[in-house]
Amino acid sequence: MSAESQGTRRGGRSSRRIVRSVPKVEMLPTLRRKLPLVEPMDQEQVEKIDNASMDILENVGVVFRDDVAVQDWKRAGADVRDGDRVHLDRGLVRELVSTIPSTIQYTARNREHNVDIGGNACVFVPMTGAPYLRDLDDVRRGPTLDDLAMFHKLSQMLPAMHSSAHHIVEPMDYAISHRHLQITYSSMKHSDKMFMGMTTSPKNAEDVLDMCAILFGGDDFLENNYVVTGNCNGNSPLVWDEVMLGAMRAFNRRNQPVLCSPFVLGGANTPASTAPAVAQLNAEALSALAYTQVVRKGCPAIYGHYLSTVNMSSGAPMAGTPEISLMNFMIGQMARYYDVPWRTSNTLGGAKTFDAQAGYESASTMMAVLLSGANYMWHSAGWNEAGMHCSVAKFMVDAEQCAMGHRMAEGVRWDDFDEALASVSDIGPGGHYLGHPHTLANFERAFFMPELFDNNSVEQWIADGSEEITARALKQARKMLNEYVEPALDPSVNEELLAYISRREQEIPAVDALNNTH
Repeated sequence: MSAESQGTRRGGRSSRRIVRSVPKVEMLPTLRRKLPLVEPMDQEQVEKIDNASMDILENVGVVFRDDVAVQDWKRAGADVRDGDRVHLDRGLVRELVSTIPSTIQYTARNREHNVDIGGNACVFVPMTGAPYLRDLDDVRRGPTLDDLAMFHKLSQMLPAMHSSAHHIVEPMDYAISHRHLQITYSSMKHSDKMFMGMTTSPKNAEDVLDMCAILFGGDDFLENNYVVTGNCNGNSPLVWDEVMLGAMRAFNRRNQPVLCSPFVLGGANTPASTAPAVAQLNAEALSALAYTQVVRKGCPAIYGHYLSTVNMSSGAPMAGTPEISLMNFMIGQMARYYDVPWRTSNTLGGAKTFDAQAGYESASTMMAVLLSGANYMWHSAGWNEAGMHCSVAKFMVDAEQCAMGHRMAEGVRWDDFDEALASVSDIGPGGHYLGHPHTLANFERAFFMPELFDNNSVEQWIADGSEEITARALKQARKMLNEYVEPALDPSVNEELLAYISRREQEIPAVDALNNTH
């Protein structure tokens, strides 16, 4: 275990001086969205998608490639054919999905960082899963556990990030069979916000949940509080495999939320048309959502998906396209139709560097995501090169963009309307408001002031060194990391977590990434 992952207790007079000298970074609260939603479908069209999805579930069926799930479905009254193809009656699906809670209240290690999702409540979560990063020198390379810790520290420091996620980047310096333990510990230790749990196997999911029980004080706490989120991806079209289903059951049984996420490559594993693609995706998501309630009725679950369209000339996945925005709008309507919280992917980029393409793709995606009403906005910082790398520079700018999106989606503030309007009479024609008491009292909150965008004159920009946004973002990242103070973790809890990791690493055979094709 590296010195970074071991961690050390901060103590002594010098440590206390450091804590006092560093400004406290406040996390933005749960976003309470007040903007009108974009809903391109009328009620008849919503019901048309629902009916088409139910037809798929009844007549085509969904393969549950898992003996336990097949037996569970048989006991629930589903029609199972050809061994593992499950045909689901629409009445059964509706009954099961109706038992999913419409809101989820998350408990963080630091209770001041509790958040909730569902209805108009939304959160921003960083990207995960990158096998490469662009580092503090903007060099593309393989990540280490220290790199992962760096992103968890930045997630802790950035106000708009409501979570430290989990494997923002893959720590390639650890055996793949042990990574889930180190990733979970890093999420817990370097941030006191909510986090995600690895679902790379059923046993890995159980390890994560055992570590959550240690962190939060026991299984009884997990039974009554939502502390971690799992993600289970479907194999579109219309297949759920035993790895994902086993991990899903682990989370369901411990009463923890799981994202039920079909993996959509529009035109490759769905029909090459927007509305039919949504109908298939909706059927896939509903089948998994319903299964969570077969495992444990009333456990939390989140309507999920990963959305991409495919370049029909090259086969490459694309980000920021009009159809992805339209699908987000439509899926938001479907999730609200079933009254369940839902997840989407935010600030996606396909560019190879943090360039104009990355910015346009990410901005287009985020605007659609905010106006679609998504509750769990995953991949909200760092995603580029179709998820192949996480860029430190993009991570910083994406997070600031999320803070701007948070402010926009809160809607217009009316609390100072009369006071501000009175200043018009005070100033009169030809004056200015810069020194007015209302301006002095409200200038910090009146208009969002980005730190990473340069709005000075070109002469001032040149005088300041002609820095472009990548350089400014990397400079800001270094500054934040220098100011970072690790959120205190109870020493006895830390020791118990490390002992659990040590024991499990001895029990699990070390499988090197080079010898594993998962």
